[in-house]
Amino acid sequence: MLRKIVLFFIISICFVLQTTTLQSLSFANITPNLLIIVVASFGLMRGKKEGMFIGFFSGLIIDIFCGFYLGIYALLYMYVGYSAGFLQKRFYPEDIKFPLLIIAASDLNLNLIIYLVMFLTRSRYDFGFYFTNIILPELVYTTIVTIFFYLILLKINQKLEAYEKRRAIKFDL
Repeated sequence: MLRKIVLFFIISICFVLQTTTLQSLSFANITPNLLIIVVASFGLMRGKKEGMFIGFFSGLIIDIFCGFYLGIYALLYMYVGYSAGFLQKRFYPEDIKFPLLIIAASDLNLNLIIYLVMFLTRSRYDFGFYFTNIILPELVYTTIVTIFFYLILLKINQKLEAYEKRRAIKFDL
């Protein structure tokens, strides 16, 4: 139960930061995608099921407050969390390179699918412009922020796991 409460606050705080504070720190109207960092990180750390759960609720918040169609972002972020969860067995907490690569790939894939769903279906075919002005800068900015933000998420997850382990031992006696 504590994990769900903490994850709710993490998702809420990241959404608020992404839509308010980081807007003032944007470069050329590009902000880092904190929610993709949260979804992919917890998918890697906790597996497919929790990655899907976190991805769905992160995407649903975006759909409710910022989206044009209800459910598109929920589905996309759920897919990202599930995909990252597949790689949980290759996850080692002390190695930051692998999560950094997975988060960057998740951000790239998410933005490519958003382009296909949101822009290509409306006959906006200028992919080069979208890639160089939106996708690539967001990818770089998100990757840079990931270096710092991922370590915070890793510490939170380790504290939650330690708490859950202590609690399980307490109830086993």
